Amino acid sequence: MEGVDHLAFERNKAQFDVDAMKIVWAGSSHALEVSDRMSRLVASDPAFRKDNRAMLGRKDLFKNTLRKAAYAMKRIIELRLSEEEASMLRSFVDEPAFIDLHWGMFVPAIKGQGTEEQQKKWLPLALKMQIIGCYAQTELGHGSNVQGLETTITFDPKTDEFVIHSPTLTSSKWWPGGLGKVSTHAIVYGRLITDGQDHGVHGFIVQLRSLDDHLPLPGITVGDIGMKFGNGAYNSMDNGVLRFDHVRIPRDQMLMRVSRVTREGKYVQSNVPRQLVYGTMVYVRQTIVSDASTALSRAVCIATRYSAVRRQFGATDGSLESQVIDYKTQQARLFPLLASAYAFRFVGEWLKWLYTDVMTRLQANDFSTLPEAHACTAGLKSLTTSATSDGIEECRKLCGGHGYLCSSGLPELFAVYVPTCTYEGDNIVLLLQVARHLMKTIARLGSGKKPVGTVAYMGRVEELMESQSDVQKAEDWLNPNAVLGAFEARAARKAVACAQNLSKISNPEGGFLEFSNDLVEAARAHCQLIVVSKFIEKLQQDIPGKGVKQQLEILCSIYALFHLHKHLGDFLSTGCITSKQGSLANDQLRSLYTQVRPNAIPLVDAFNYTDHYLSSVLGRYDGNVYPKLYEEAWNDPLNDSVIPDGFQEYIRPMLKQQLRNARL
Repeated sequence: MEGVDHLAFERNKAQFDVDAMKIVWAGSSHALEVSDRMSRLVASDPAFRKDNRAMLGRKDLFKNTLRKAAYAMKRIIELRLSEEEASMLRSFVDEPAFIDLHWGMFVPAIKGQGTEEQQKKWLPLALKMQIIGCYAQTELGHGSNVQGLETTITFDPKTDEFVIHSPTLTSSKWWPGGLGKVSTHAIVYGRLITDGQDHGVHGFIVQLRSLDDHLPLPGITVGDIGMKFGNGAYNSMDNGVLRFDHVRIPRDQMLMRVSRVTREGKYVQSNVPRQLVYGTMVYVRQTIVSDASTALSRAVCIATRYSAVRRQFGATDGSLESQVIDYKTQQARLFPLLASAYAFRFVGEWLKWLYTDVMTRLQANDFSTLPEAHACTAGLKSLTTSATSDGIEECRKLCGGHGYLCSSGLPELFAVYVPTCTYEGDNIVLLLQVARHLMKTIARLGSGKKPVGTVAYMGRVEELMESQSDVQKAEDWLNPNAVLGAFEARAARKAVACAQNLSKISNPEGGFLEFSNDLVEAARAHCQLIVVSKFIEKLQQDIPGKGVKQQLEILCSIYALFHLHKHLGDFLSTGCITSKQGSLANDQLRSLYTQVRPNAIPLVDAFNYTDHYLSSVLGRYDGNVYPKLYEEAWNDPLNDSVIPDGFQEYIRPMLKQQLRNARL
């Protein structure tokens, strides 16, 4: 029935202050207020409708995206929204679009790599969107290996210009969002060449299209790379291909904060540390980790609400069937994902702090934490995006057959999210970068310099190689020290085992390739340790609200013990715990699922998502699923007519055994 909350009985079970948990999730009462206001502003405006995205053809979908982006900009100006509010509004519009790259990559690159003079020239235009930019780095032949880019950017001292050229087919820029049809400008990365010398990859601001008629400028070939995975999904984004045929740009369009080319053609390093370039990368990756918690929490919210609505089996006397969420098999798949959403939220908060700290240190010429920041953001980007893409798909399965419907919201969410596993760094390549950091850390242990940050535990490596867990009963696994000790010992032992294997190989790079699978596993163990430790650190803070801290403690234990159980082979083979202790961890995990069960719906309500943002019939706040599913089916264009197009030409002749006369 309309207006009835079919999940009210679940919400009444809450054993904690849901409003207080909303503040914890948002990060602050201010963030919650802004988020709540912007999400409702978008949800209440018919111009931001998105329930028909999956049914639109590519051209209509793309045009609709352009309309929404322009309308969002109009509303931002009319309402005089702050930068924070504007960013929040754009996120709740919830549609991949050219503006994502403009605000997320183009503007930060100018801020991070442009000189003061360049920022004064370009940022006012970009911030008012009088120019629209993208980030053209990836090429047809090179993605992860940035140093292998083939685009050449050669200085011509006669004209004081750079000449940009795509010498091969594989040097074509390929994938940049916003490039295909919209962007007027791009940050283009290519090999800087002066007087025949290759100085490696550098960035340049390049105009691509006329600001009068939007046609590509001379020497530029640009277009869209074609349809991508899913119905609507990322097909609202004009991912592009770009080729240059000896295109000339002024010398001052090289991003010159870190290095520059003089009028005479001399390549000069500035007094600004080159490491500042990494600031943009750290910023983007910490944003991706925060976005992972958002995407996973949306899927978990849908699956949890539907699991409470759906009833199946269990009725023997005419009573109601059992709620699917009460089955232990459902809980064992769903609740670890709920715990992961919260875990990723908190590690994302910590990464924001880390980014701020790193940038402050870089400004003061302190580069000591940069390798740590690079490794953390690389590893956590890999860990959280892989877990989230897998988690969204698991949530679809948790919703049974109905989860496969576009109206469930889950196929669309998965199709939009899954490219994060490859963009901004392939996830396996990133874990190998973390592994290199771990191997360097172990190699330096004998120098007397103690490791800091997330590898500080390596300073106790001798102790961790010998330590034994003292867990004797299931409840002992609720002790954060017991959990942390096991995860530290596992990470340390896997890393040391890799280092020992590498030491036996005369060729270091050959050894790295040979043991790359082991190194990936060691890096993953290290990253899981980071997530567990940051969740535990969060619990050590003052967390207001009745029962809030207790629920977070339960979720923290679920996250840790689920991964201990999932990777039990690691913990046993490295001798961190005994098989009996592993069995006790699983016993405790079952108990934790029972404890979280009455709070499951309130815990996803704390995400504070509107029905518009979830865009899911199965995840509706009021739980009124079945009437809405039925109604949604009749909205499909195929149901516009009772007899389908093509019946007379193809089906009727078949039924009448007249196929020879059919118009085939």
